Amino acid sequence: MYFVPNPELGNKIIILMAALVLVLQIAAVGQRGIISSIRIFGVQSFLLAGIATVIAYFNKAEHVYVAAILTVLLKAVVLPRVLERLVEKIGIRREIEPLINVPLSILTAGGLTLLGYVVAASFYHPEETAGPAALGHNTLPVAIALFLIGFFVMVNRRKALTQVLGLLSLENGMFLAAISLTYGMPLVVDIGIFFDVLVAVMVLGILVFRIREAFDSMDVSKLRKLRE
Repeated sequence: MYFVPNPELGNKIIILMAALVLVLQIAAVGQRGIISSIRIFGVQSFLLAGIATVIAYFNKAEHVYVAAILTVLLKAVVLPRVLERLVEKIGIRREIEPLINVPLSILTAGGLTLLGYVVAASFYHPEETAGPAALGHNTLPVAIALFLIGFFVMVNRRKALTQVLGLLSLENGMFLAAISLTYGMPLVVDIGIFFDVLVAVMVLGILVFRIREAFDSMDVSKLRKLRE
């Protein structure tokens, strides 16, 4: 007796993981501990890899499996470890007061989530597609919300390291959108994007360390002193 994949079950699993991804993203907005924010990013990336795996399984998309594996290795394991070691090296574990306080930041993240659902409504037409091909299409609002909230974190936070996390969250939103709508880009493009993200984080990590050495702080607003 052979197991017949049930797209409805796959859809429920994807919805559950996408909901957890969104909850973690909003929770990260209210975090003051840098290590906690890094670990939230790692768990979020693992869940995104899970979504990609489910989509690949039901649609027999082998290259999406590769994207899922790269996501786990790079964004759920390697990058969090690299960022945690950077935090240990510079000795600053808490974010300073953001430009917008935490309660208002969480409300803003909720508003951006609502905006994501409004924008995605014009792209999602469930009556046009059915079965495995429709898996993940309803995660587009979450992808847009991740992108918007990641951009908000980059603007709202003052420490360079938490701005890096905002950039990575923004990239997670782009990854989810690509996986959910097109089942991933060509494999060469996927690998190129992951490599670009890895190099960008390494460069930004060096920049963070240099800022810490020069100003005894990771507050990027202190860079204004260079103009004086």
